[in-house]
Amino acid sequence: MPEHSSGLALGGSASSEHDLTVVYLTRTGLLEPLGQSQVFAYLQALASNFRIVLVTCEKKADFADRAKVDAARLSCRQIGIEWKPLPFEQGPRSISILRQLFQFAATVRREHKRGKVIVHARSYLPALAGLAMFKRYDIPFVFDMRALWPEELILARRLKRGSLVHKGLVSLERQCLMNGETVSLTKAAADHLEKQYPIALAGRQIHVIPTCADLSAFTPKIEPGDQLIFGCNGTVLSGWFRLDLLARSFNALADAFPSARLQIVTRDDHAEVKRRLAEEGCQVEKVEIFEAAPEEMPAIVQKQTASMMFFKGGLAKLGSCPTKLGEILGCGRPVISNRGIEEVYRIITDNRVGVEFVESEPATFIQSLTRLLADESLSGRCRQTAEQTFSLERGVGSYRKIYRHVSSVRNLAKQAT
Repeated sequence: MPEHSSGLALGGSASSEHDLTVVYLTRTGLLEPLGQSQVFAYLQALASNFRIVLVTCEKKADFADRAKVDAARLSCRQIGIEWKPLPFEQGPRSISILRQLFQFAATVRREHKRGKVIVHARSYLPALAGLAMFKRYDIPFVFDMRALWPEELILARRLKRGSLVHKGLVSLERQCLMNGETVSLTKAAADHLEKQYPIALAGRQIHVIPTCADLSAFTPKIEPGDQLIFGCNGTVLSGWFRLDLLARSFNALADAFPSARLQIVTRDDHAEVKRRLAEEGCQVEKVEIFEAAPEEMPAIVQKQTASMMFFKGGLAKLGSCPTKLGEILGCGRPVISNRGIEEVYRIITDNRVGVEFVESEPATFIQSLTRLLADESLSGRCRQTAEQTFSLERGVGSYRKIYRHVSSVRNLAKQAT
């Protein structure tokens, strides 16, 4: 039976670590907020132990901002990360994906010729490149799956179950689990994978590393003002976000507290978000939608009364744990959510750091939230939960031990010959 591990108990020597190159492959852009919080934040700490080559896919609008690009290059150079940005392909899907996979593989092959290499593949398509390099050159790779992507695509109605593409992704998932060092965001997803692939995972270990937040930036410094500001941060047009519940929960809040405002911080199309909310009957005249840079987010969250997140449920979300949950709790702010993602529901209810919105019980929701906000120990409890669950330092330590483990159990010396 596969074992679940936080990564903290792995062995392996720390000696000569800078002789080991970690090629980190991701389709997330370094210039995106997610790239800053969930890629760069880890790698800037890991770069003190390993040589890091970071390959990202940058969207055209982001890469057109030369000041942002120059700042990212400088940040990487100062800590020794070699950043190799690729364009995020927008052409015909099959062609663009093949081109990106070729570029990923070419970078890995180039670094393999220089010396000892492992690949860290963030999500499924980069993992395909990692798997190909493992099959061809015996280069070990970390399958950092992030979520159950095939199921998420089905939930968002972007993929049909049983289609050729779906079967291909399931086959890829099985091969990566069988041949890579797997990292899952949640134990629930690890348990599901264990039942789904008992043969592929026989005798193998799944490392559970929750999404982490930079709790040195997201701190409870500012007390919210008299006005009630309810925040919703991140994408809401993903296909698995429940805009209907966002609209209805805010309407309940606005009816109970007429001065309440909804603040949506997102890179989604603002006009489309407002249009969709209006279709759901939301009081859009009380809604503010804007975009913010990653460094601006701590101050924004600190000023919010509470933050809201609602997701579709089911198998697809077993492997999800939103980054913003740790950031919100780190600022001492509570969360309003549904039961779509069991991990989110478990964290906010077990630690009493949020309330559940049940559509049929708006009065109960308002009463529960009012009691929670009146609790003087709420901010400290939120912060403590964040430190216990979402610590970036703990996540970095887990990845560091996984890299050491992979390099110790594989004969990397023969790569350089």
